Order: sequence, then structure tokens, then C-alpha cells
Amino acid sequence: MPQSLSLPLSLLRISPSHFLCSCLKPHPTFGLFRSRYPASRLHHLWNLVPEHLVLRFSRRIRGGFLIWGDFSGSFGLGLGFRRSIRSGFPVGSSLRGFSTSRVFDMGVADEEGAARRFWVKFLRESVFASYSPFIVCLAAGNLELDTFRHYVAQDAHFLKCFARAYEMAEDCADDDDAKASICELRKGVLEELKMHESYAEEWGVDLVKESTPSSATTKYIDFLMATAAGKVEGGKGPSRIATPFEKTKIAAYTVGAMTPCMRLYAFLGKELQRFVNSADHQYKKWIDIYSSDSFEVAALQIEELLDKLSISLTGEELEVIERLYHQAMKLEIEFFSAQPISQKTLVPLSNVHKPSEQRLIIFSDFDLTCTVVDSSAILAEIAIRTAPKVEQNGSEQPIARQSSADLRNSWGALSQQYTEEYEQCVEDIVPSDEAEVFDYQGLCKALEHLSEFEKRANSRVNESGVLKGLNLEDIKRAGERLILQDGCTSFFQQIVKRKDELNADVHVLSYCWCGDLIRSAFSSGLLDVLSIHSNEFIYEGSVSTGGIVREVESPMDKSRVFKDVLESIGEPDKRVSVYIGDSVGDLLCLLEADVGIVIGSSSSLRRVGSKFGVSFVPLLSGVVKKQRDFLEDSCSSSNWKGLSGTLYTVSSWAEIHAFILGS
Repeated sequence: MPQSLSLPLSLLRISPSHFLCSCLKPHPTFGLFRSRYPASRLHHLWNLVPEHLVLRFSRRIRGGFLIWGDFSGSFGLGLGFRRSIRSGFPVGSSLRGFSTSRVFDMGVADEEGAARRFWVKFLRESVFASYSPFIVCLAAGNLELDTFRHYVAQDAHFLKCFARAYEMAEDCADDDDAKASICELRKGVLEELKMHESYAEEWGVDLVKESTPSSATTKYIDFLMATAAGKVEGGKGPSRIATPFEKTKIAAYTVGAMTPCMRLYAFLGKELQRFVNSADHQYKKWIDIYSSDSFEVAALQIEELLDKLSISLTGEELEVIERLYHQAMKLEIEFFSAQPISQKTLVPLSNVHKPSEQRLIIFSDFDLTCTVVDSSAILAEIAIRTAPKVEQNGSEQPIARQSSADLRNSWGALSQQYTEEYEQCVEDIVPSDEAEVFDYQGLCKALEHLSEFEKRANSRVNESGVLKGLNLEDIKRAGERLILQDGCTSFFQQIVKRKDELNADVHVLSYCWCGDLIRSAFSSGLLDVLSIHSNEFIYEGSVSTGGIVREVESPMDKSRVFKDVLESIGEPDKRVSVYIGDSVGDLLCLLEADVGIVIGSSSSLRRVGSKFGVSFVPLLSGVVKKQRDFLEDSCSSSNWKGLSGTLYTVSSWAEIHAFILGS
């Protein structure tokens, strides 16, 4: 019999490089998979899978599990006991016919070129430019003129290098159309230089002569000129190239190193345009240029050129271009971050709070905030996969267990009951009309009813015996291999690495039934020092009895733990708190924290919050508004206060990292 396969749908929606598919090596405990192939290769492999082996979804339980048939004909558990699936396939449909662009969260269709794939892959890193003090102050319209003058001078140095790189790429290109495109792009750079000269004329100074390249500018220039000269991983310079193809390859490498600059500027221009709300915005002229249709056309033109030059390259050579693209993106972000800012700014938050006087406390939910899949689905899968095929009550078993078939039925019934009752409970607690002002007391009363429901649901799990007989080592192995959200681990690692410098602590608050699973998930990232607040399994030896030590099982419990931690630190002016969450269970903590950050797109969270007057604002918009409004002498962590009724939304951990720690 083939090994049973059970894949949570969310794990099929993480990224092209992590597509989970039957042809890949299974997880030793509960059958999760990681890919070694790029999206285009997996798209091809997927279409080779015989139709009768394609996963078919059996049925969708409203708002809760997806339950589907796997290769062996058994059934797997979906996203989890507590969470509703956020997106999925039609009931009873197969994956055949769905393109990789639908399967992957940030996927790109196979027909799209290298430039688009690279941009999508590294898009999340663009937020480090967006949240740089320079860009935030520029968006707010109150960037000091001396800082902007310095930026223009530094950019002029780089643009001259950019124009020279275009000349070198044109010389290497062996196609008339490519040469014409490069020539046209170079003319655009020269127009940019004229714009810089117009700024200089307004101020009556020669900015280029009066300014030498900074270290960040020099680093970027050296990288680009070395690439244009063919000094890439031991490659030959143009004067030593023997064949026209080798010369064309240098042109492709050079354009690959230039493309992210154009695309990032076009992206930032569009981002910044949202904040130009009047004609008197000090930097409207600059923003208008980079948000214009003509600049977008130029960005598309260089991307099309990169695609054309890349067509004949090998996979290994495309990997070289990808590395060059990524390096150029990082250098561009470093360029923005290195602009000297003398004025006080609100980003990064770690620079605003005073480590010598204040503790920075980061709180985070776990399930679907840190993880790709809900922990209850993992525990359920371990229980089912390690259960006997028939019920065993003999003396050889230290703890009697249900059969795998009975466990599947029990989990299905529990999840369906939970989902139906949860939806009804939410329906009952929200008022018919939205509050005109933030109603914290009303929200607390409503969530008390939800808390009682959560406790009843956990009692049913306790009494059902579905968590009996799980081995601690199986749980730890599952935790170590649990896939966390992109950027989550690296963010916490940076907090831990800079713990003393930042005077920071991290606390994870979770409904998860098993704290050992959370600790194991973070231990693989060397994050054993995180403080975990959750429920715990009861064990006999190393085997679970089915009982749970229930410490954190409701919104009120999370709020209690949150407040206890804060009170242990001292007075409010001695701390700055950030809470990161994704669900209704996090609402109170999100609102009570100085900064409440909502990651993801939970419709129930927004619905409940909105009914009680909670506002949801994109984090970058909130930061820019605060930067625009604050008084110079009041710029401190006091700009962020709990119970304001405003929560800030983000789409990735990279955005959280950029806001709190910077680049």
C-alpha cells in the first residue's frame, strides 16, 4: 500500500519553491513535503501525474476543515479545529486544471518571464525600502531639505554609472532590437539626470561637485560596474570574450543587475502617490515622476529586455542573473536606508523606544500568525497516523487508543460541531449596527461569551480521548519540521540576537493544546529562549493521556496573560508593547497593546472588530500619518498608545520586521 498522504491546503499555497506534491520526500511523521524545484518545473511535473492519482477533495465542512481523499483512499485533515480555511478549491474538484499561479500564494504562471518571477520572489523585501526613515519622511512631506539634497546628489552619482552600464550592455548585445531598447533606456536615465540638475539650479549649487559618493552609493556603483565588465563569478571581461554568445550573456547579466532598480522605483512611486493628498506636498514633483505612466513603461521595457536576453541562457546562468537581481535589490534598499536623517522619525520602532529606560515587549499569536497550518490539524494528523488500525485495549498498551478510522470520525464530528457553533456564536455576539466610536467594554462582554464557547469546545476534545496516546518524540519531530510563515523565524532571530541591545523580550500566546509543539517549532530556529504561554498535554511517561492543562483557551485568557506580563515589567512608561495576531481570539490583546498588528485577512476578525468601532489601517499608512502629524519634541514611543481603537494591518512578516527593526 502506498503511504497515506494528507496535505493541508494552506501548505499548497506558500511559495513556488515550497510546493508540496506527492513526488517529493514525505515528512516522517505526518506526510508534509518540500520541493527542490522552481515553479515552472513543478508545473510541468504536476501535469505528468496520472489523473487517477490526482488528489480529490471529498467535502468541505463550512468554515472549518477541508477533508479530502488521498492516494491511498484514506482521508486527511485540513486546516484545523479552530480556523476557517481562507481560500480553497470547489467541493469535489481535483487539482487537475488549476495552474500553478492559482495554487501558489505568490505564484507566477509558467508563461511569464524571468523579470516578473524575480520581482515576485523578492517583492516582500521592497518593504524595507518603504519603511526606511527616508521614504517615510518623504511620503509624509516633511523630509528635511538638506536630506533630500544629499539624496539627489548621491543619486546623480549613481545615475551616471547607470548610463555607463547601459553603454557597456549595448556594446555586448548582438541583436539590433536589444541595442535599440538599451539606447532608449539610456536616454531615459539622461532625462533623470536633467531632473536632478533642475533641483540643483533651484538651489543654486552644483550638487555633484559638492558631494562625494557615500559608502552605500560606492558599493552599489562598484557592483554594477563590475557586473557590466563581466566580473561575475570569475567570468570573462568583454575584451577576453571569445564568442558572441558569451558577450550577449554579459549584456543579460548587466540588465539583470539594473532591472530591480527600475522596478523598485516604479513600485515606490505608486506607493508614495497615495500620500500626495494636496498640491503643496513638498516632494510632489519627485513622486509624480516615479509614479508616472512613462516611468512604468520604462520599467516594463527593461523587464521585457531582460526576458529577451535570458531566453537562450541555461538554468545555471539564470540562477546567476537571479542572484545579481537580488543583490541589486538589496543594494538599492541599503542606498535608501543609508540616507542620513537628522530629524526624529517613527521608524524603525526599535530606534524610537529608549532601551535604557523602556523594555520592548513583542507578543505574538502562534497558529496561522507564525505557522502556515493550524497546530490542531498537526496534532490530529499525528494522532490518526500513529493510531492502530483497530482499537487496542489490551494490557500491552499503556494507554488505550481508538482505531485510526474511529479517530477520523471523531475528529470530523468535533470539527464540524466546532465550526457550526463558532459561526453561530459569532453571529450572536455582534450587534446589528456598527458602533460609531470604539466600544471596548462592549467588545469585552461579547468576547466573554466566545470564551465560554471555546472552553466548552475544549472540554469536548478532552472527553473524546482523541488526543490519547501521542508520543512526545513524535510531537517534537513534527514541531521541528513545522513550516512557519516566510520571515517569521528570521524576525524573531534578530530580536533574540539583539535582545540586550534592544532590551527586548518575546512572548508567544497561543490556544495550542500542546506547548511542546510550539517549543519544538521554534527550537529548530535556535529560538528556545522565547517565552511560551499555551496549554499543555498531560503525559504518562512520554505518552499523552488525552488530558490538557488548560491555561490559554479563550480571548479573555490571552488578555489575562498579556496584562500579567506587562504588569511584571513595571509602569506603562517603562515599556513598549507590540502584539501580532490574526484572529478574533487576539482582538483584546491587539487593542490593549501599544501597537496592534493584524497579519493576514481574517474576515471574522474584521467583522467583529468593525461592529465595535475598531478601525483597520494599513501599517505603512498609519506610520506616514503619524510621521506627518507629530510634533518634533514629542517624537517618542508615546506616539503609540493602546486602546486607541485602531489596529494596523500587514501582509507579511517582512513588513513587521521592517517596521520594528528596519533593514
